[in-house]
Amino acid sequence: MKAIAVIPAYREEGRVGKVVAAAREYLADVLVVDDGAPDGTGAEATRAGASVLRLEPNRGKGAALLAGLQEARRRGFDAAVTLDADGQHDAAAIPAMLATLARGADIVIGTRMKDVRGMPPQRIFSNTFTSVVISVLAGRLVRDSQTGYRALRLAALERLPLVRRGFDLESEMLLKAARAGARIGHVPVPTIYGDEKSKINVLADTYRFFRVVVADLAERLER
Repeated sequence: MKAIAVIPAYREEGRVGKVVAAAREYLADVLVVDDGAPDGTGAEATRAGASVLRLEPNRGKGAALLAGLQEARRRGFDAAVTLDADGQHDAAAIPAMLATLARGADIVIGTRMKDVRGMPPQRIFSNTFTSVVISVLAGRLVRDSQTGYRALRLAALERLPLVRRGFDLESEMLLKAARAGARIGHVPVPTIYGDEKSKINVLADTYRFFRVVVADLAERLER
């Protein structure tokens, strides 16, 4: 498979360059989606060796991620590894994730839940709770539903009617992919937290998560 790293980024000057450099150790092609960042995110990514897709204005992580995946497909790539730009994802897991994809998975999740030492207690609770909910609705085990570290077979995503444009896109993607028969694999990855500030709004994003759940249940009832 021809694979590329796709990194949605907003206000990640000082961090995104390191993420690009780490990803380039395993993948020659790296695409950073600069989601209308007012700082030097895009310029830093370019200096680190990434190609940069600039969005204006800021559209949200989900929109940036979809734009990056669509651009990757347009460029002829078969697969994409998605990483967050804040340095929380260890690029050393990329080969294992792509190998799992090559063995037949359509989506490979880099799961942090095998070893949660270093993860804040509230994140352990939220990740566990949302993963249980997603697993029940998907009808299969999803160990870390909220991670942005994934390897994706792009052809498997093209048929999915994805409508969310925030962090909730990642939950929607798993539910709709599972319903479409996609095969989901897992690769353990380390939990990394530094001094980065999370862009997750607890109340707003919890509401969006349940909106995805309710929408999924409504679609099932209509069938």
